[in-house]
Amino acid sequence: MKKNPQLKTVGPQTARLIAGLYDRAQTTFTNSDVTAITGLEANSARSLVRKAEVRGLVTRLKPGLFVLVPPELGSAAEFSGNPYLTARAMAGGAEYYISHSSAMELHRMVTQPQFTVFTSTPKRLRSRTILGTEFRLVFVKAEHMFGVCTHWITKQDSVRISDLERTLIDGLRRPEYCGGIAEVAKGLWMLREDLRTSRAIDYALRLRVGSVIRRLGYLLELYHLAPEPELQRLRSALTATYSLLDPVIPKEGRRMARWRLRVNVDAEELDAIRST
Repeated sequence: MKKNPQLKTVGPQTARLIAGLYDRAQTTFTNSDVTAITGLEANSARSLVRKAEVRGLVTRLKPGLFVLVPPELGSAAEFSGNPYLTARAMAGGAEYYISHSSAMELHRMVTQPQFTVFTSTPKRLRSRTILGTEFRLVFVKAEHMFGVCTHWITKQDSVRISDLERTLIDGLRRPEYCGGIAEVAKGLWMLREDLRTSRAIDYALRLRVGSVIRRLGYLLELYHLAPEPELQRLRSALTATYSLLDPVIPKEGRRMARWRLRVNVDAEELDAIRST
């Protein structure tokens, strides 16, 4: 629906809603929140929000989910909010954590801006693109919801994100969600001093995904980041099956029996990461 910036007027009920949301330190909200704050019946609450949307006071993120347009944006009538807080709201109250390249960005494991926000959740939810930003919802089994911590986005708002070690493991499981194995390796090297390798190995063994175990062992050995007894923990879990080091690029390259990997990434490219 096209917004008219000249109609950014606020009636008493809308003013009550906005004040109530700010009192709650809440910028994203649902129709239920409108009902709770204003005392309106459900139909009246939905009508109030529709009118606020027409006036450019709020933006609809998805059916039933909205965000306040900050007054400092002036006549701008479209605003998707902080992408990580929006991702939290997109989970709709389900368990979740910010993951993959988005978690890498929050952990400062990347040097390039990210335009897709990845959220992992055990609830099957539809991904959406809102005002040019893609919000990708990744399904994860409930028993794999571990390795999660709190990250403060503002002084009032926090989100759940994968911790450093789980971020690495998720990147090794789905390199395509992180820009490929070279980007995961670069993030690993950038934060090598903070990485608890024993925890990362624990996570890989707990996840029980063969490609993750293979890729983790290969990179830890390549960069000399784990002692031999720790690497042996990973090798003892290997099967005879081979996995691609990077599933994003063609299935070529030499086989490495030591890690049951087809190394389809130039080893010099990965080694050069240490000098960047």
